[in-house]
Amino acid sequence: MTLLVGETKFHGTVHTFVHRYELDTSAPTFGSACRDLARRALFPAALWWLVMVGIGLLIVGPLGDLPAETGVDRWFEARRTAGLNTLTLVLSDFGQTQFAIAVCVLVVALLWWRTRQWWLAVVPAIALGMQAVLFFTSSLLVGRERPPVGLLDDSPPTTAFPSGHTSASAALYVSLALLCQRITRPWLRWGLTLACLLVPFAVATARLYRGMHHPTDVAVGLVNGVVCALLAWWYLRRDIELAPGRP
Repeated sequence: MTLLVGETKFHGTVHTFVHRYELDTSAPTFGSACRDLARRALFPAALWWLVMVGIGLLIVGPLGDLPAETGVDRWFEARRTAGLNTLTLVLSDFGQTQFAIAVCVLVVALLWWRTRQWWLAVVPAIALGMQAVLFFTSSLLVGRERPPVGLLDDSPPTTAFPSGHTSASAALYVSLALLCQRITRPWLRWGLTLACLLVPFAVATARLYRGMHHPTDVAVGLVNGVVCALLAWWYLRRDIELAPGRP
């Protein structure tokens, strides 16, 4: 019985987190939203940034740049083909800055138009913006070299950690996956959710294949994007009561 109660509480917590903007649709003032953003998203993001930078400096310092990762990088390099080169270029573009910004602007505009809830519409923009600042500043401080393999893309040589493409795709598409939970048709909701959640992993694999990152670069980039997406979803205080019957 205790286990069942615990499971009920867990699922209830997940439910209220995922559907928090539907359970409370009240409009905040711009000032209160900014204060919530600072306290509930920016401050925790700053703490995560310290952890991320610490991981990066540990890798390039005491851990000697993790030479064991080179084997993974060379494994991908040995399996390159013309077809996979083209495919990974396309997949990599899903995390490219200009593409991510374009998708984000389109989603924000459509969501604002459909819901008239600006405080919800800005969630993907908050996630993408936070991850960009965290990724860019941490990469400058860590300055990790690219893998010792042939690079298929042009990029600064000392910005390997963390992966910006993976981080951007995770922040954007995890945000979209959360928004997909508003869809009432189950097959469409879960189909789009799965597609959104698969994109960051596809981007991460493409970046490894193209020799642009070490495994830990894409792993930390993935975590950075997910953290920023969840913080962005959590940024606004909501008065939530568990609403039964939601699919």
